[in-house]
Amino acid sequence: MPLVLCPGLSETAEEYLDLLQALLPRRTILLSFRGRGGSDTPMHGYDLDDHIGDLEAIIAETGLSTFHLMGNSRGVAYAVGYALRQPAKVRSLIVGDYPPEHRSMSETWPRSYIFDYLIPSGRNRLIREQAVYGIQRDSTQVKLDGNLAMPLMVARGGLSDSMLSEADVGRYRAMSKLLVERVYEHSGHAITGSDRSALYEDIAAFLRSCE
Repeated sequence: MPLVLCPGLSETAEEYLDLLQALLPRRTILLSFRGRGGSDTPMHGYDLDDHIGDLEAIIAETGLSTFHLMGNSRGVAYAVGYALRQPAKVRSLIVGDYPPEHRSMSETWPRSYIFDYLIPSGRNRLIREQAVYGIQRDSTQVKLDGNLAMPLMVARGGLSDSMLSEADVGRYRAMSKLLVERVYEHSGHAITGSDRSALYEDIAAFLRSCE
């Protein structure tokens, strides 16, 4: 059964080609959301519903009826939002170091994100400034509470800069009775960094266990 993956805020599909290779012969569908990678950059439409709509359009284009779904970092909000709307289509859900919510962003966030993170790290080539400002302007705060009937893998970093607290994991436990937690002790929020190999092995094993 295929896996559909929702990358993080400034991530692109190409950054997960190694996961695609690791999961072969399983089909993996990677996407770059609006304003990232090779996708178009509209002037407006950067809220939760807009990103879920992009995900729905890609799934419709592939013709998938049932699939596994994964979100990393801010991509978790889009994946969880979709799973709550279309539970019959999602065989299992994997969330990477992010709470079950869609966050609004402060007015000071775009400049800080661009000049203190994107440019110094070279990631400004992956997401357009127009998209960063669009995310700040359009994003609304939404708690993504609800029942997740499918198996759920929660992956989080063990270091202090993890964005997933024990309380957040408790929120996921309240949403799913079929929860598996994996902690990556060498990583903070960036669980696809130092612990990438272990994460990918756990993803592969989890997907097999759900079939």
